[in-house]
Amino acid sequence: MTGEALDARVVVVRHGFTLDAAVAAQPGEVVAVMGPSGAGKSTLLAALAGLVPLTDGHVRLGERTLDAAPRPRAHVTPSKRGVVLLGQDPRLFPHLTAHENVAFGPLARGVDRTVAHAEADEWLWRVGLAGRGARRPAQLSGGQQQRVAIARALATSPAALLLDEPLTSLDTETAADIRAMVREQLAATRTTAVVATHDAVDSISLADRLVVVEEGRVTQSGPVREVLATPASRFVAAVSGLNRVVGTVESGRWTSGGLVLEAGDAGPAAGLSVGSPAGAATAAVFSPAAVRLEPIDGATWTGALRLEASMSLTRPAGEWLGRIVRLEQTPAGVRVRTAGPEVAVDLPADRAAAAGLVPGAPVRLRIDPADVRFIPA
Repeated sequence: MTGEALDARVVVVRHGFTLDAAVAAQPGEVVAVMGPSGAGKSTLLAALAGLVPLTDGHVRLGERTLDAAPRPRAHVTPSKRGVVLLGQDPRLFPHLTAHENVAFGPLARGVDRTVAHAEADEWLWRVGLAGRGARRPAQLSGGQQQRVAIARALATSPAALLLDEPLTSLDTETAADIRAMVREQLAATRTTAVVATHDAVDSISLADRLVVVEEGRVTQSGPVREVLATPASRFVAAVSGLNRVVGTVESGRWTSGGLVLEAGDAGPAAGLSVGSPAGAATAAVFSPAAVRLEPIDGATWTGALRLEASMSLTRPAGEWLGRIVRLEQTPAGVRVRTAGPEVAVDLPADRAAAAGLVPGAPVRLRIDPADVRFIPA
């Protein structure tokens, strides 16, 4: 089984929202589509599946044109596309057993009954449900139902598989297990797939390439690790677990708010030089764990500003004054959000508690220029 090449430009205009996004996948390639809620990911997949009409654009799968608009308009019905869309709800037939659900697709395509049932047994074994084929959906857990749904989808030998955040409703451990199973089966069957998600783990675990959609537009695309390492927007930086601070270059120095870095301090990979255009917008990218934070004891924000002014000429590059905006819990401790510029700092919970950090308090922050990468903004 091998998927077919997908080439699509999807333009959908409805209810005051416009989606204009292009996505392409080579045969057997997995492409992740990532974006915040409301960005247009589900609309994009529904259009690829033929469930939402195009306002403009095209959808081609292999040698076939599935959709074209506005003129000449073409549309292949969803049932004849060879495309399967699987979302958060497994949508299993409740009156059929797991085995019968998986065998349904091959039987509908005219596969011999004996062969179809043998394939269903094999698929249930592949997804880790051997021996559970006689159970109906109500007798299965949510994770088991999703495994049956994936087996049913792949058993139809689709030309392309569309996964619309299929793991969102599952607990962390179950989602991790199913993610590994999906990756294994997509690789084994060479199925072309598009996976819509807001989770970086899905993109890293499942996909070869990543397309980022924000407010209906593609804002970044490329190999998954390349996109996550060089975030072109605050959304991508957030899901990558990185700070992305936009500043300007003047006379070989990068500045954003109170943070100043010498161009040469970050090394030749920084992408900055003394000859950089004056005022050029450049983003500094660095890990929240690389930032050092110290409270300024007993100081009000106004007092801290006076102290900052007196030290402005002697302050080293990579050190600046910030104000705490809020504290967020993380699995490893506390993330401190600061302003001036907006930077996140990760601290162990005991250190954050000992420092007595509260919103509005001034803090001194430091970043080693060697921990900073610069990319075009």
